[in-house]
Amino acid sequence: MADYKATAKGILDNIGGPENVVNMTHCATRLRLNLKDVSKANDDKVKKVEGVVNVINKAGQYQILIGTEVPRVYDEFEILVKGSGKESLDTNASQGGSIISKIFSSISAIFAPLLPVLAGSGILRGLLILAVQLGIVQENTGTYTILFAASMSVFYFLPVLLAFSSARRFGASPYISALIGASLIHPEFLALLGTTGNGAMTSFFGLPVVLMNYNSTVVPIILAIWAYSYLYKWLDKHIPETLKLVVLPLISLLIMIPLTMIVIGPLGVYGGECIANFVNWLIARSGILTGIVIGGGWSVLVSFGIHWAVNPIMINNVSTYGFDYIVPFTFACNFAVIGTAIGVYFKARDKKLRGFALTGIITIALSAIIEPTLFGLLVKNRKLFIAQIVGGAVGGAYFGLTKVVTNAFVFGSVTTFPAFIQGNIGNIVNGVIGLAISLGISTVLGFIFTNKDEQLA
Repeated sequence: MADYKATAKGILDNIGGPENVVNMTHCATRLRLNLKDVSKANDDKVKKVEGVVNVINKAGQYQILIGTEVPRVYDEFEILVKGSGKESLDTNASQGGSIISKIFSSISAIFAPLLPVLAGSGILRGLLILAVQLGIVQENTGTYTILFAASMSVFYFLPVLLAFSSARRFGASPYISALIGASLIHPEFLALLGTTGNGAMTSFFGLPVVLMNYNSTVVPIILAIWAYSYLYKWLDKHIPETLKLVVLPLISLLIMIPLTMIVIGPLGVYGGECIANFVNWLIARSGILTGIVIGGGWSVLVSFGIHWAVNPIMINNVSTYGFDYIVPFTFACNFAVIGTAIGVYFKARDKKLRGFALTGIITIALSAIIEPTLFGLLVKNRKLFIAQIVGGAVGGAYFGLTKVVTNAFVFGSVTTFPAFIQGNIGNIVNGVIGLAISLGISTVLGFIFTNKDEQLA
């Protein structure tokens, strides 16, 4: 059994101690830190800590790649930092890096806790569609309705979940924030939309209000809670402790809910739709080129930890349209990584290298986590990295040509393949072909580019 406490202590000891940690969070595979003085961190010693795969220091954020066990390491790391007497971390402290890097960091922290429920719901949705097509479950039955609710509730109530997660990132009250998110999807508020839908009008004390349907939306609630975090901190500082229990939430709700519905919400909806429409427009105009860029370049985004900026677009597409074109491109990348690892496994003689490659194949196939293989194998060998890029690009091009979509936001693996199930059989057939292309090309290139005597670095 892994000693997560020892891993956390080893990391902390080699990055300058608790006093050097400004902010900490984690995503699916990485411990993400903002340090006061990055020079105090010893990359080589951190890499040697048991459980650490690699270290990436980019754009003001110190990222420690651990793998799927990062939540447990994070829990121990948090205890060590706060147990040192550092009661809280300044989540809005002046950190190094550009505004863009800070945005990426925030997106990562907000969405990371929700990834398991998003992935699980997506797979369940795909299996339900398959069950209907096979005649196992009939629509308009109690069974179908219950399973449909189980698979789609995460998207309907996404503003509530994102509000809670955003509050933890921005330093606001998670429960008041969740209530702000819930107000946006309250039945009485949604009833104001009538038959008009988005763009319907009402008023608030004489002020015109543009109404929007906020269920399944992403951008509005994140912007709202970011704004609320400043109000919350100001109120928390200036309201006396004897009145804080009642007055703080009262003022928060009175200000933030109308402000969100009148200003922040519509701007967020239109902004999110513009971004999603632009990406979808690119895909429609040149699906092949888009597939090449995303399918081949997704691993590059992952290596820098900035792929999180694209995830909200995919989630928005699924929640708005019921499908997404981008997710298949990420499948192409993941299967290209698998293929490259297969090529290494069959070509290399070194037992440690073959064992590492096999572990990567199994990990990606079951969990879609590519980082250990990416950093432990591909990044260290440029030819293998290129092999993966080529395989992902060609597979992505095929997906773009055939307009393959997924019905859910999932990470590309064998277990998430039901996301390709649609009303037409052609989508899943082309999905299989595209993944076979990515897998086949990268396997061949990985085999060719691997030296028989190559050893695990």
